[in-house]
Amino acid sequence: MSSPNVLLWTVLPYIAIAAFVLGLVWRFKYDKFNWTTRSSQIYEGKLLRIAGPLFHLGLFAVIGGHIVGLLVPQTFTDKLGLSHQAYHLGAVTMGGGAGVATLLGISLLIYRRRTSAMVFAATTRNDKTMYIFLVATLLAGSSATLSSAGVIGEEHNYRETVGPWARSILTFSPHGEYMMASPLAFRIHAVAAMSLFIIWPFTRLVHSLSAPVGYLFRPSIVYRSRDNQSTSGSREARPGWEKVKY
Repeated sequence: MSSPNVLLWTVLPYIAIAAFVLGLVWRFKYDKFNWTTRSSQIYEGKLLRIAGPLFHLGLFAVIGGHIVGLLVPQTFTDKLGLSHQAYHLGAVTMGGGAGVATLLGISLLIYRRRTSAMVFAATTRNDKTMYIFLVATLLAGSSATLSSAGVIGEEHNYRETVGPWARSILTFSPHGEYMMASPLAFRIHAVAAMSLFIIWPFTRLVHSLSAPVGYLFRPSIVYRSRDNQSTSGSREARPGWEKVKY
């Protein structure tokens, strides 16, 4: 392979993995209080109620499809009796639907962020950069889906090229020649995705790695109403701080 191809398909994946992991560690250690979505729901909620679930649910489906498509070998589905045609039809149908939902959701979120003055005022340069990388990755992925279906160029079975390349990276035995054999749309999508992973820890995307697990095990919160007319107490409630008695 030429030097640029070695850099793209052998070196860059490990740079992306290292930046992703070390960036998350750094962010959690030194900037944990900004590990947040910086939600703008307080400024506008009507459009967000539609765009938010549409984008997130679509993205979850897209990520799930990538995990299955890249990490599950074709030999495994062959042993299950699932033909390539059936798998390909399901992948294109469900993946295409998830991609459309994700793109529609992100489009509505960007429209909301641009047209709502208060939401736009709360948008940082970091957010704008993140949106550029995220949208570029999604558009490249949609193009790759159309390429695999034969809508753009010839039909391509990515499980014979992109899948083995991804697994070779994870097993630390990289074979960049697999990616070189894939169509241009897949290569652009791979580079865009790796670039997104590099900046991921330094954007609001870190919230995707958080889950309110502690909420499930927290003790119950007891609420008491404060009624100034209540006669259950020994005296009437007074406003302000009370003097501490030593």
